[in-house]
Amino acid sequence: MADIIAFDEVWGKPHDPAGRPELTDLAGWIADTPASELQRRQQAAEAAFRQLGITFAVYGEEEAAERIIPFDIVPRIFTAPEWRQLSEGLVQRVEAINAFLTDVYGPQRILKEGIVPAELILANPQFRGFLHGTVPPHGIFAHICGIDLVRTGPTDFFVLEDNARTPSGVSYMLENREAMLRLCPELFQRYPVCPVDRYPDSLRETMQSVAPRRGDMPVCVLLTPGHFNSAFYEHSFLADSMGIELVEAADLEVDDDVVWMRTIEGRVRVDVIYRRIDDDYIDPIAFRPDSLLGVPGLIAAYMAGNVALVNAPGTGIADDKAIYSYMPEIVRFYSGDEAKLPNVETYRCREPQALQYTLDNLEKLVVKLVDGSGGYGMLVGPTATKAQVAEFRAALVAEPHRYIAQPTLALSTVPTLTEAGVAPRHVDFRPFCLTGTHGVTIVPGGLTRVALREGSLVVNSSQGGGTKDSLILADAPMTQSMSGMTQSMGAGLTQAMVGMVQSLGEPR
Repeated sequence: MADIIAFDEVWGKPHDPAGRPELTDLAGWIADTPASELQRRQQAAEAAFRQLGITFAVYGEEEAAERIIPFDIVPRIFTAPEWRQLSEGLVQRVEAINAFLTDVYGPQRILKEGIVPAELILANPQFRGFLHGTVPPHGIFAHICGIDLVRTGPTDFFVLEDNARTPSGVSYMLENREAMLRLCPELFQRYPVCPVDRYPDSLRETMQSVAPRRGDMPVCVLLTPGHFNSAFYEHSFLADSMGIELVEAADLEVDDDVVWMRTIEGRVRVDVIYRRIDDDYIDPIAFRPDSLLGVPGLIAAYMAGNVALVNAPGTGIADDKAIYSYMPEIVRFYSGDEAKLPNVETYRCREPQALQYTLDNLEKLVVKLVDGSGGYGMLVGPTATKAQVAEFRAALVAEPHRYIAQPTLALSTVPTLTEAGVAPRHVDFRPFCLTGTHGVTIVPGGLTRVALREGSLVVNSSQGGGTKDSLILADAPMTQSMSGMTQSMGAGLTQAMVGMVQSLGEPR
């Protein structure tokens, strides 16, 4: 990877001490702030995260099943024109995803016209054929989408993958902003940064808008697998921030195709469920009978139109990586326009010519499972060992339909605090898009994931990556508001942060 020269979002390409003109203030802040001070502030944030239990599972590490997600104190900045470009492309893509899901579970025009091969949908494990003809409340399938983006140049953005099942990470976006506001307030005085603290309200409003019943205040809940789940902190954080109940399967029951929540005051009818459980486990009657995480009869209640599930079951077909490779055609088919956010060039290994190219160039490519996530089941050819390449070669020959391949991109870098000082590290970006009856809402922020190991392109938290705050600049000065998040967190991050700052000394 040493021969790849990446575009740095602050310092430019190649590394220019003057930096990019529009980010001169940030480059100056990095240069003027002593490394010891940056370390002190970062330690304060990480200590507060540890106290609050903001953790994530790193599978395969025997010494610690759970750990805090590393946080980097040097933020990432998107200018207002960059954000407008991204927002337009995100709205177009999310609308196409919902149109695609409505079609494949309905008239299937895109299959009949041969835009997407029928077998790629109908034989896909993520396609829930028994739900064909079932229309979710208000016709919306993917209420929450996390679209992973990468950047290779000043104006070059690409979609790396679509997350339309149960995208995670938004709590870290919110907690990172709270940490930055407390620890680096001078940055928010220098820059007109758009606030992100309204996301919980927007999510609650989106959920309420898709409730099946009209007239009454809809009852919304968040369904979690429980505290042993690696993302349980996020589940509890979001439920608390939205002011809705956090429930497990034992708290819900289905009676005559209606979902009820058990409370000490009796049963309460539930209208909308933000489920953080995959399809296979959500209902032991409809899916896996051995699941103890799901609610028996939940899918029957959904099919009867009595409850909205966020996201709807069956949305996994939209974030299958083989389907991803057809997204430019999908966007064009439903919108009539070219995709404003292009895909990364993708080779479908199910096609003989693409398979042969992949086998001939394994050392240069990134190879992924079509249904993989979290950085698992992936080969990064340029950094892989000979044994890993040989293992993937055998897997590709045995089951080519399970894989796609992509060129190894020179992902952009952002200055990052390391043990040796501030140095460039590769990043990606996951903005969160909400779709309700009001249309598509995109919070002006997102989760920047950073590959903390030098030269690494794998940014996933489950693979040891970290996170940064993502600052979206407004065209005009903005007033940062922490009141909404402070009220929702109570004695959470705000108090923890104050304590940690005091213990480490006041900011300089």
